[in-house]
Amino acid sequence: MLSEFLNIGMVGLGGWGKFVARSFFQTANCELRYLCDANPRVLQAQSRLYPQALVTESYDELLSDDCVDAVALVTPAPAHFAMAKQALLSGKHVYVEKPMTLTTAHAEELVSLAASQNLKLMVGHLLEYHPAVQLMKQELDSGSLGDVYYMYSQRLNLGVVRQHENAFWSLAPHDLSVILYLFGQEPIKVEASGQCFLQRNIEDVAFANLHFPDGRMANVHVSWLDPHKKRTMVLVGSERMLVFDDMQPSEKVRIFDKSAYAEVGAGGMNPIHVRHGDIRIPRLSLREPLAIETEHFVECVLNDTRPRSDGTDGLRVVRILEEVDWQLRGTGTIQLKEAA
Repeated sequence: MLSEFLNIGMVGLGGWGKFVARSFFQTANCELRYLCDANPRVLQAQSRLYPQALVTESYDELLSDDCVDAVALVTPAPAHFAMAKQALLSGKHVYVEKPMTLTTAHAEELVSLAASQNLKLMVGHLLEYHPAVQLMKQELDSGSLGDVYYMYSQRLNLGVVRQHENAFWSLAPHDLSVILYLFGQEPIKVEASGQCFLQRNIEDVAFANLHFPDGRMANVHVSWLDPHKKRTMVLVGSERMLVFDDMQPSEKVRIFDKSAYAEVGAGGMNPIHVRHGDIRIPRLSLREPLAIETEHFVECVLNDTRPRSDGTDGLRVVRILEEVDWQLRGTGTIQLKEAA
């Protein structure tokens, strides 16, 4: 243990930020020392919930307090890079919401800076801490699904329509982080397409195909212009197939004992057989993913261990987001550089 408690400054308390503040407040060995927001009304409302915390509208004031060990940044994405860099230069560990930055160059700079300062940089890739995703990782790594051929995800709804980012930047970071976490590698090729229906230069729907060095592939479909609300991920293996449906109130994961295989025959004839078996519904932990995530950040800082969704993880996601953007603009590189 480096210290008994982690003193954290919470920056950005509107929308999702208030839930992150609540989670850090409830996390063991964590003290919510500062509340910081540019909106005084939001700040006042949250301060009633956490009267022990100091309140400020000044980010500089928060960073100047030597008692603050870390900051949690739940601010608009365009501000992530500058605020995270300022915190790291001030000697603070950083938890920053996704996407970590808006460019690969900025993401690389933050990763390098955190390493040189010997500080933790963790990105809020919430789904990596979801019990269902942990189960998916266990099933994949154990080989129970056989050889995993491909996976796909659908994150669809009617709204919320953003005006400063497209649907892929808004929704896909969740799915990309899970795909990279499950497959344990970066894609070597990305193919993307999308369309702007409601606003100029802001795609309402996008599709991306990711091709990996071992032959696996993944498809990501996002839209805020869809009649159905879907939060689905599917893994297809040679022995079994797994479906994670986050819209289900319970029984979110189902494992289908189904497969298709080619029978090796004489004379070059290889008939295809389809096998149907039982459906297994594993029991999942009911713990809130956000509670697991904030607890993980606190433990990583106090015990000096590497976060699961560290800066490098955030960099990988930003690299794909930027590649998809280039392709949607018609300037894509088509072939990603070989993963470092």
